[in-house]
Amino acid sequence: MHFSIPDTQEQYADGRGGSPTYTVYNIYINGNYHCCLRYKQLHALHEQLRSRCTDAALPPFPSKRLLPLSNSQLEARRAALEHYLQIIGQDARIARLSYLQQFLQRAQLDTALAECTISGEDEQQQLQVEVYSGGADGAQLLVNCHVQQNASALLQCVCRILKLPDDLIQFFCLYLMRKVNANDDDAGTSNSMPTSNSSPDEPATVLLLRRLMDFESPFITRLHAQPCQLLLRTCYWNARWDAKLLGNGVALKLLYHQTLADVAREWVICTPEMRRQLYGLQLQSRPVQYLELVRQLPSYGCLQFGAAQVDYPDAETTALVTIGNRELSLRTARGAKIYETKFRVTRMRCWRVSAMHNTFESRDQPTQLQLSFEYLMSKQTLRWITITSEQAMLMSVSLQAMVDELLHNDNNCSSSSGTGGSDDEQEASTSRAASESTSSTPSSASSCTFTSTSTTATASQAAAAATTAAATPPVKFLAERSRQHHKLTTARTFAAVFFRNDANAAAVRNEAFEEIGDDDL
Repeated sequence: MHFSIPDTQEQYADGRGGSPTYTVYNIYINGNYHCCLRYKQLHALHEQLRSRCTDAALPPFPSKRLLPLSNSQLEARRAALEHYLQIIGQDARIARLSYLQQFLQRAQLDTALAECTISGEDEQQQLQVEVYSGGADGAQLLVNCHVQQNASALLQCVCRILKLPDDLIQFFCLYLMRKVNANDDDAGTSNSMPTSNSSPDEPATVLLLRRLMDFESPFITRLHAQPCQLLLRTCYWNARWDAKLLGNGVALKLLYHQTLADVAREWVICTPEMRRQLYGLQLQSRPVQYLELVRQLPSYGCLQFGAAQVDYPDAETTALVTIGNRELSLRTARGAKIYETKFRVTRMRCWRVSAMHNTFESRDQPTQLQLSFEYLMSKQTLRWITITSEQAMLMSVSLQAMVDELLHNDNNCSSSSGTGGSDDEQEASTSRAASESTSSTPSSASSCTFTSTSTTATASQAAAAATTAAATPPVKFLAERSRQHHKLTTARTFAAVFFRNDANAAAVRNEAFEEIGDDDL
């Protein structure tokens, strides 16, 4: 979880503008407004975590003060509380505690009640969830949703309506998404390059905003993120898990129609000949054969993100970002040609997310989000690459989920009787064959583990100076450029920057990154 506290607000004890007042801190999680909490509520959370987390060292909590705080002291406390939440949010042992999840969900509910976003905690409404069950744009499923339900509870309701077996629910999750048409104002953030051919028959572009988590209420979260819809989609990265779904008719139908939509939206890149073969199998209603064929394509199982601003290979370059197959790829248009650059996760020494908040505008829409990662370009050559996108948090969550899944699979390789372990080893060996490719043919990749600590800053962090061409080797161990102050319509901005393997912090070493030696390069 990525926490930030960009600002505070004063609230009246009587709710009518009288005195006395008290200060609440606006809590953002994964770049989105979640709740507001008082100091004493956060202190109570700390005390509960201290009694429950016997195997994790909690950071020190900002001390109490007897006298009212001055403006400078209030700002110091805000920064200290933000730093505290960032540290516990990046510790997996703490972040996964059911108590913390329930505390955050309750805080969101109480905040929505105080702000009159909902009428009562017993409120129940119907939510529309889009499922891939036929048609290019899927079908809408009406689900009775209680405001106190978290994402897992709503997911179970959806899957039971679809009659999906309980043991297969773990392979699906709910996303917040927005449909973008070519003539919409948001078309600039669509998933298509300006040179791509579009057709009126093609489905609307799907812009994935975020994956719903158990610490939030889908009903309340959706109200803050309008306009948006809920989408049921698979949540794993290893295509071998498809085998778990093929044996069930409902799961097979969901996976098949999801893949049909991905192919139609060009999330899965096909040659004209492959597209004709797939279309033939679709006409013959042969879903298993269709999936077997499409799984051979390198872009199968990847998430396609909207157009973003990147600083590679040049500053202010527009690119489509794709994450999957243990790599992050950028597709950029240069003239009439489209180039694809792939960055394997094993070469990412660390990454961070910066959330720039504009306190004078809607708190539900962060002004700017950036994902920056430090990449091993060649032997002893590191470079920072920055992606500016409203989907940056989802990119970070996707990278971490892909890494966690890979590590889980690798840890089970020695005890597995199947061929999955040898396949992983073969793919990892293949991924070390070259440092980076810039072509239209995707390459295989592997992943590594990351640990993290956190800090804050008052401006966005820019990446290293761009090279003049993709083939030009960067300077060894490039330092970051000087900070650039973006022109925002506010005098006050805060960036929650999440560092991994911070040299100034006691972070766990990135063992997988260290395993890449000179021989692998």
